Amino acid sequence: MRYDMIVIGSGPSGRRAAIQAAKLGRSVLVVENRLRVGGVSVHTGTIPSKTLRETVLNLSGWRERGFYGLAYRVKKDIDGKDLGARLAKTLDYEIDVLEHQFARNGVQTVAGNARFLHPNRLAVAQRDGEAPEFEADRIVVAVGTKPYRPAHIPFDDRSIVDSDSLVAEMRVPRSLAVVGAGVIGLEYATIFSALDVPVTIIEPRTNFLEFIDREIIDEFVHDLRKRGVSFRLGCKLESVEIDGQGWPVAILDDRRRIRSEMLLYAAGRVGATTGIGLETTGLTTDARGRLSVDASTFQTGVPHIYAVGDVIGFPSLASTSMEQGRIAACHAFGAPLMPAPQFFPYGIYAVPEISTVGLTEEQVRAQRIPYEVGVARFRETSRGHIMGLQSGMMKMIFALDDQRLLGVHIVGEGATELIHIGQAVLNLRGTLEYFVQNTFNYPTLAEAYKIAALDAFNRMPPPAENSGVLASCRAVT
Repeated sequence: MRYDMIVIGSGPSGRRAAIQAAKLGRSVLVVENRLRVGGVSVHTGTIPSKTLRETVLNLSGWRERGFYGLAYRVKKDIDGKDLGARLAKTLDYEIDVLEHQFARNGVQTVAGNARFLHPNRLAVAQRDGEAPEFEADRIVVAVGTKPYRPAHIPFDDRSIVDSDSLVAEMRVPRSLAVVGAGVIGLEYATIFSALDVPVTIIEPRTNFLEFIDREIIDEFVHDLRKRGVSFRLGCKLESVEIDGQGWPVAILDDRRRIRSEMLLYAAGRVGATTGIGLETTGLTTDARGRLSVDASTFQTGVPHIYAVGDVIGFPSLASTSMEQGRIAACHAFGAPLMPAPQFFPYGIYAVPEISTVGLTEEQVRAQRIPYEVGVARFRETSRGHIMGLQSGMMKMIFALDDQRLLGVHIVGEGATELIHIGQAVLNLRGTLEYFVQNTFNYPTLAEAYKIAALDAFNRMPPPAENSGVLASCRAVT
């Protein structure tokens, strides 16, 4: 059977490419190697981890401890069944919504493992042994990634797990060691820390999340250390042994031994491209199984084959993956596209959240842009008092010459929601004046934008023109 487009994978990038192509009046087939659509995002990635986070914060009473003390709990004993119950409901709902979207847009789906037979032809190996073949003028590879599992780590998917097996059988360990201080490792480390599980983070680099403003990371680390999270930075994992009680022991290159009931190995992911027959198309991947693409069209080296989502690497966000899928489909069929905005937000759903958009202070300094910084602490806002927040901050960076916003960086409650105000102003090339002159609902955490802007404004040299409201009035914070 022939289609205008075949999409391999039904995660955020694949589903968006398929639906966009269908809305352009094209015939579309989605191949998913699971029995149910959704891809990694729904089954083992974004949705499970964020659902787990919300469940933990609700059941543990985390958000109320600022008022009622560190011993406060909504539910005293939280186990894996508590965590898994909400996850199953959310998973069913997400799949139902996606299946409905495909149905109403006329997108066809087939379950099985896709393999290229030719640059325009695929075979789909199904569970019943059948392998029907399909052809398309354009093909989108949206297979996502899978956890990196080095051979020297003795995974058993119970005491030594990766991020997939962690959510497959939810349980609450008495202690946890996390190898890898990337986004996934930090999210799970801080989620279990919110359950008062002792956590040790092992990272071979002396730094982590290098793309995040350093002041935000310093605040984040300070918050985690106060909660008892241990960091072993600059320490490489040499091996893992199982002791007499069946607990994993991480052995580091400095000979330190870290014993925990569970070890989560979260040191990277690899593209799920093995076995899909890329060699028949002439395409090759890098050492981590990722494909290279044109950054503006998402075409691979074979022009009618596109690749989108995590399989092409950074930033590996569901939000950006969706846009990549849409852009690829529009380009494939010659549909007009508006210019993409310069800046997109990055959200890390740790406890506390981190979200950022625009330039970091380190980038501003490297570009030798004269600047000023404004900071607002959430505990200084009325909404923060009402919520019982003890930590959290917003940092804003402005250019000195024209007071244009350069970047917004947030750590704390609601960071991933708050960031969109800064994103809009940044992409519209707005200035400090917007935040100072506009009124924000009170009491809200969004008021931090005004507080941070005023903080920066009060330390800026007066404009040479001495014109306008901002030039004639110095605010008090």
